[in-house]
Amino acid sequence: MSDNLLELRGVSASYGAIQALSNVSLAVPQGGIVALLGSNGAGKSTTLNAISRLVEARGEVLFEGQSIARLHSDQIVAKGLVQVPEGRQVFKDMSVEENLELGAYLRGNRREAAEDFEQVYAMFPRLKERREQKASTLSGGEQQMLAIGRALMARPRMIMFDEPSMGLSPLLVEQIFEAIRKLNRERGLTILLVEQDVRLALAVADYAYILENGEISVQGPSKQLMDDPAVRRAYLGV
Repeated sequence: MSDNLLELRGVSASYGAIQALSNVSLAVPQGGIVALLGSNGAGKSTTLNAISRLVEARGEVLFEGQSIARLHSDQIVAKGLVQVPEGRQVFKDMSVEENLELGAYLRGNRREAAEDFEQVYAMFPRLKERREQKASTLSGGEQQMLAIGRALMARPRMIMFDEPSMGLSPLLVEQIFEAIRKLNRERGLTILLVEQDVRLALAVADYAYILENGEISVQGPSKQLMDDPAVRRAYLGV
């Protein structure tokens, strides 16, 4: 049996006449952190949305060795694969607590959900302080914490993060990435990370893929890519 929790085999996707992904294959091992990198418009978010069935795609998507390519998005969440979307996408007219409750909507065990509330609040104390506030009143960093907390309420086995540092101050970025490390290290969550900050992503990930024009152009262990002269010139400015 494969050690990979998630695999993509020859995945392609289009928006009308525009080919967004072409024959993308990648693997995310159980308990690992894998980064998916590339410039704007390279197809990173489309890859995550294809996995989550938010866009139509061709090819194989396997989770625990089983195809999920024809499941609905809620069925994929129920299997333990959750996406934290680009731009947070919290429900701004709802309270912090109501947003978190939505993360647990597929689960019927109220006792477990109550435990998860406490775990989320322990990880992000600011959310507990603001639990009755509308999400619209939160800062960008607090909304990112809320989006992560909402994902955790589904008790996932794997989380896909789409640009978690976007629009945040360096201090908040550090806090968010420390939370990602802890989720992997302490809870054993498998992570697929899309991130514009290549240096930051390579520092936290074990392995990385680089997309160019919808195709995988380079892949390898993060340290190897960090030391690759072509990668350094193209993405690290050195």
